[in-house]
Amino acid sequence: MIYKFSETDEELKQILQLQAQNHKDSVDEDTKAKQGFVTVKHSFSEIKALNNIEKHTILKVDNQVEAYVLAMTKKSKNLIPILEPMFKIFDEIFYKNKKISDYNYMVCGQVCVGEKVRGKGVFDEIYQFYRENLEKDYDFCITEIAVNNTRSIRAHERIGFKTIHRYTDVFGIDWLVVLWDWR
Repeated sequence: MIYKFSETDEELKQILQLQAQNHKDSVDEDTKAKQGFVTVKHSFSEIKALNNIEKHTILKVDNQVEAYVLAMTKKSKNLIPILEPMFKIFDEIFYKNKKISDYNYMVCGQVCVGEKVRGKGVFDEIYQFYRENLEKDYDFCITEIAVNNTRSIRAHERIGFKTIHRYTDVFGIDWLVVLWDWR
């Protein structure tokens, strides 16, 4: 098992394959409840554009991507239209008496651990690699999690994320904005 940053188009394609396998439209309700799911689907051009700004973190096992954490920064906020509302919320909410948008932050926007490596500490380890390699440049890591994705919420809380905001989007989906302070 090797934790690293994504460097090749093949690794980016493997991220998209893992994303498709674990997308909310690809898994049944029981799997969603027990194993979690990912909400957003990215195109290859989107995932590559994000990676060109800040590299995604991946776990490779036998030359196959088995887990990932996507990386987004303020510079990437206009690259994925479905995520623009999240960045707008960051202009409105506060953390330690400052607007989120006034900080230098990472959006650890979308994490996925493949079925083959679940239950082996990969979630914690991939996020630890992410932090160790990015905390010198960013104040914190922030993301949003659908309220009904309870497995993801518990996993994020376990490694130190705290809920700082809750909202309902235009589709009626409830979201938690969670933050992992790196300072």
